[in-house]
Amino acid sequence: MLDRRTNIMASRPVEPCTVGLFGALGDLALRKLFPALYHLDRAGLLPADTRILALAREDGSPAERLAQIGEHLRRHVPAAELEEAVVQRFMARLDYLTMEFLEADGYPVLADKLGPVSRLIAYFATPAAVYGSICAGLASVGLAERTRVVLEKPIGHDLESSRAVNDAVAAWFPEDRTYRIDHYLGKETVQNLIALRFANSLFETQWNQHHISHVEITVAEQVGIEGRWGYFDQAGQLRDMIQNHLLQLLCLIAMDPPSDLSADSIRDEKVKVLKALAPIAPEQLGQQVVRGQYVAGNILGKQVPGYLEEDNANAESDTETFVALRAEIRNWRWSGVPFYLRTGKRMPQKLSQIVIHFKEPPHYIFAPEQRPLISNRLVIRLQPDEGISLQVMTKEQGLDKGMQLRSDPLQLSFSNTYRSARIPDAYERLLLEVMKGNQNLFVRKDEIEYAWRWCDRLIAGWRELGDAPKPYAAGSWGPMASIALITRDGRSWYGDL
Repeated sequence: MLDRRTNIMASRPVEPCTVGLFGALGDLALRKLFPALYHLDRAGLLPADTRILALAREDGSPAERLAQIGEHLRRHVPAAELEEAVVQRFMARLDYLTMEFLEADGYPVLADKLGPVSRLIAYFATPAAVYGSICAGLASVGLAERTRVVLEKPIGHDLESSRAVNDAVAAWFPEDRTYRIDHYLGKETVQNLIALRFANSLFETQWNQHHISHVEITVAEQVGIEGRWGYFDQAGQLRDMIQNHLLQLLCLIAMDPPSDLSADSIRDEKVKVLKALAPIAPEQLGQQVVRGQYVAGNILGKQVPGYLEEDNANAESDTETFVALRAEIRNWRWSGVPFYLRTGKRMPQKLSQIVIHFKEPPHYIFAPEQRPLISNRLVIRLQPDEGISLQVMTKEQGLDKGMQLRSDPLQLSFSNTYRSARIPDAYERLLLEVMKGNQNLFVRKDEIEYAWRWCDRLIAGWRELGDAPKPYAAGSWGPMASIALITRDGRSWYGDL
């Protein structure tokens, strides 16, 4: 028997399979999923007999729809990475089927099209409301036992609706064949958090309330709604970003060491973090949470409209496009350490980073005016330039400098360090792990539920107080109240963002 303590999941081979993309002509599939599968093929990671079946409601001959997919593939894959021989090989794997996912009579046709597949990867690039119907349809034609289902977020809009979606899927597919995607978990830097923390005693021995003063997590988007008004106005930034992406990053930063690298060991520790998140009561919202909504402003020298001026906007909407909050984790490791989370649209730049602020040395011996410099920071960049840097204190060079201090980075830039290697997109890694049957990078049902419980309390508090979002200019870093949120603790957002 193989020892669970070894990383057996990483060594699993890619199984021959058929990838069925439900919603294959949607933006996600055309912009991300087909290019990701192409790159897996280019890297030699798809077995020769792997097929890809594009499933969508749109009529048209298979040849017409495959030509459409090929056109988008060439548009979204950088020209330098398009190899004609690989493109031809990849396109030869594809087939197309017009199908209404809510109609039962389409599934026997799907089964005939698939034939005797050994494994089906069913990727749901569709609204979550149809997940249950697709699962029931697959089961009705005997495909469930051979299928792994991949669920895109958002899974519901609150705890109750997420349970309804998950229960509808679980009626046909057990947890070990259900893969809930959060694409942030597929990023190279996020994966490196596990190695950085648990393979380096330099960090793990310092990773607690004795040595860390506070943690920042920022996910800033430069774009606005991008035509998604119908979805986003019902969701808002808290549901769209905090409930999944930022809380997942918080879990990886804050979790205790898992007993091994198996999926359940890692996810068990993440759930413990979510259970230990201190609820924020309505009377605390004014001090601990800021919600904002962008108004017209300027980004990169271009005037952009406010949220209420976007196409198809509801001028009365009070949906937030920005959230900053102060969270606390009630356990021994993090007692007294605040976690500042911030995310918004129409920010000055696209930026995702985690900043770990270490405490000052207990005994200070340098010039008083230099004391604000004495702080080590570990900066983990997820985008745009993935990498890790550690801010350390050194002495200024020169005979006339005395003991003058300066802060310098010890820096690892993945793009510079691994010049010969292309950094894979998150969806490439995630699709590959589904094919291997490895669930480490996917979210378990109870993680979803505990995250929704915590976020639902915030939403209920906003409703109870009638808290309207604060305006902020597009191209700024959010409402002034978000600066006050961290300033009250005698701190500032890293880099004076």
